[in-house]
Amino acid sequence: MLNSKIPAGQLELKWTDYKGHCKLVNPANKRKLEIIVIGTGLAGASAAATLGELGYKVKAFCFQDSPRRAHSIAAQGGINAAKNYQNDGDSVFRLFYDTIKGGDYRAREANVHRLAEVSANIIDQCVAQGVPFAREYGGLLSNRSFGGTQVQRTFYAAGQTGQQLLIGAYQQLERQISLGNVTMYSRHEMLDIVMMKDKDKNGNEIGEAKCRGIIARDLITGELERHFGHAVLLCSGGYGNVFYLSTNAMGSNVTAAWKAHRKGAYFGNPCYTQIHPTCIPVSGDHQSKLTLMSESLRNDGRIWVPKKQNDTRKASDIPEEERDYYLERRYPAFGNLVPRDVASRAAKERCDAGYGVGSSKQAVYLDYAAAIVRYGKIECGKLGISNPSAEVIRKHGVDVVKEKYGNLFDMYEKITGENPYEVPMRIYPAVHYTMGGLWVDYELMTSIPGLYALGEANFSDHGANRLGASALMQGLADGYFVIPYTIGNYLADEIATKAVSVDDPAFVQAEKAVRERIEKLMGIKGKQSVESFHKRLGKIMWDKCGMARNEEGLKQAIAEIQQLKKEFWSDVRIPGDIKEMNPELDKANRVADFIELGELMCKDALNRKESCGGHFREESQTEEGEAKRDDSNFQYVSAWEFKGESEWQLHKEELIFDVAKPTQRSYK
Repeated sequence: MLNSKIPAGQLELKWTDYKGHCKLVNPANKRKLEIIVIGTGLAGASAAATLGELGYKVKAFCFQDSPRRAHSIAAQGGINAAKNYQNDGDSVFRLFYDTIKGGDYRAREANVHRLAEVSANIIDQCVAQGVPFAREYGGLLSNRSFGGTQVQRTFYAAGQTGQQLLIGAYQQLERQISLGNVTMYSRHEMLDIVMMKDKDKNGNEIGEAKCRGIIARDLITGELERHFGHAVLLCSGGYGNVFYLSTNAMGSNVTAAWKAHRKGAYFGNPCYTQIHPTCIPVSGDHQSKLTLMSESLRNDGRIWVPKKQNDTRKASDIPEEERDYYLERRYPAFGNLVPRDVASRAAKERCDAGYGVGSSKQAVYLDYAAAIVRYGKIECGKLGISNPSAEVIRKHGVDVVKEKYGNLFDMYEKITGENPYEVPMRIYPAVHYTMGGLWVDYELMTSIPGLYALGEANFSDHGANRLGASALMQGLADGYFVIPYTIGNYLADEIATKAVSVDDPAFVQAEKAVRERIEKLMGIKGKQSVESFHKRLGKIMWDKCGMARNEEGLKQAIAEIQQLKKEFWSDVRIPGDIKEMNPELDKANRVADFIELGELMCKDALNRKESCGGHFREESQTEEGEAKRDDSNFQYVSAWEFKGESEWQLHKEELIFDVAKPTQRSYK
């Protein structure tokens, strides 16, 4: 039976009451307790730095050469917080409600409300660190809009918010490293967790097994290492690269979470993946990743397609009356700022109907012409220029857009060779984020005692669709403000537990299993590259478990993935050796896990016979083509327990809505 440990009481008081009654660990005892943190993105770096500051002995691991290379650095648009600086009606409740509604009523109320509560603290923390958020002329922090909201609550640092926030967390992490409170292991990858039971005074095992450490591989030397910890925090990000082509960094993977899953950690809602509507379209089979164009561009950009099917004219040759601003037409209340799942499906529908643009016809326009004119007129007014010419208006408008979005426009031009100040950008949806992840309770603990999951690695806050600018918010909320309280509630009972020797049989056995798997992989000596298997998996997933899913396609996908797995384990070719730096071996380990995850994602999507958020079952849609939920049968979290190869057991956590009563989402 799943126990989510949600505190009793009124929703808005749950977190305050929890903090007032949870167990504490005194400073002297904190120095005796060891914590392992896997991943050093926003969730991992903030957690490691904060726990080190509190006095715990922390070990932090990342597979990159520096914590600063974590994928959090790629986030562009901003971070949400309920500060209401714009005095436009925002509040903690409205951020909570927008997030629940945006996730199509498939997230826990208590977790989401806590996220909204601590959001304001995050901004204060980051400003104190020196994060250079954009400011208004008078010095106040600036805000902009993101999808799924009608207020401006997104704080930003040009188009590189993730980078600036990560530098802030990285500075705090480095400070703790220099003080000796955190030991950093870069170029190390976690390949398994170590579980063991406590022992009584007679040496007999008692209670259920707890997570007590990890097996990691030094990616430079190939050596396996054993590390003990009283608790382990997985902050390893999402699994979007299961689709091969995504906006994720090439190294982003599911391995840490998947190893925990195979040891007993339940996987929550694996089929909930986010397709981001504003990405540079695929240009050919040579591509190995896709590029995100920030959602912030939907603030001022207008999305459109020609009204005529198969129109081959240039955008500049299509007059205004022959353009279909389809999001503004279909969703007048939110316009171009509808949530990501809605915008993505709308773009796919237009392209599938023959209105797509570009050589592939798998793209729509994101146009800044109107914004440039609007901003230009405002600037001319400020400068006292009367009756300005169109050229002068345009010059000043371009300057404003450059200041707000310049690095994004430059990036687009470098990749496509087209100047977005002169011609509209071409965009199309692409895999970006995963709302699913390891199942966790209110304290962020998985179903394995002592094992926690933070940030994108868990499932907890975004339901079936994440609102833009909420990923950074969740990562920093979990690391800076949630885990410091909740982990103490567990570790307070562990102060008498002495560090276990890494020569313990549990560590020896775990390392042996990891070594045997690596040797098995290297011993296959087949003919096909790891990359070719990853590409084939990605095509299966995108075609049959991507933006639209149906029963027949999902059943086909499961059979195809099972066959792909057999082929992988009999015919993959991995060059090089084990005891050396071998990126192909690293990749093979990760792709093997992606293949197994892909099968579970399809099983989860097949089981969930409803449409909600980013999970769109073609059999369950409204007359207008919107996602149609089935609350009577599917108002629950799917928590899957690994039982063996291609075998899982489903556990259900019922979702109860006391405040945000589920309704059919409408952004019209």
